[in-house]
Amino acid sequence: MIIDVLRQEHRNIEKLLLVLERELSVFDRTERPDYEVVWAVISYFKVYPDAYHHPQEETVFKKLTARDPAAAAKIGDLAAEHRSSSERLRRVAHAVESVLKDQEVLRQTVDDIIRDFIAHERRHIAMEETDFFPAAVNALRPQDWAEIAMTLTDRKDPLFSEIVEARFELVRKHILQLEQEAEAERRRTAGQ
Repeated sequence: MIIDVLRQEHRNIEKLLLVLERELSVFDRTERPDYEVVWAVISYFKVYPDAYHHPQEETVFKKLTARDPAAAAKIGDLAAEHRSSSERLRRVAHAVESVLKDQEVLRQTVDDIIRDFIAHERRHIAMEETDFFPAAVNALRPQDWAEIAMTLTDRKDPLFSEIVEARFELVRKHILQLEQEAEAERRRTAGQ
């Protein structure tokens, strides 16, 4: 079901937000984060969510609006939310570019811009998971899901599918390292 795919993509996005958060904590300590990883995360957000994930959600939302306008109204303007995400991402990319070009930019400004992006993404995903997806599952009929499925692309996620695009390989390795460290920490805490 498309909702299951969208939920998995949200979990993948959360992994990237954790990577970004971790690199930001390095930046906050006045150390040099791995800008290659940061830039790869930004590139991923430029490539996949806007081109594939958000259009799929918006297709589901159009069907929801037709089936249950009241539920859709409670969710609000999903397309505007997605545009807001894109604008926040542009600010993140600009801030990182400024740092990489040694332009005058306050560390706190860069920190604020990136933290705003992360917080907005998490709030947006939480709204979709708790309000939008359940409303769609309740309101849409099998024929709606079939029509939605026919409009979807078979494009695979460039980072989380079996075939990882080369430019995202570094981020994938970084995510795997974070997951291994988290698992080791869980085992260490469980053994205490």
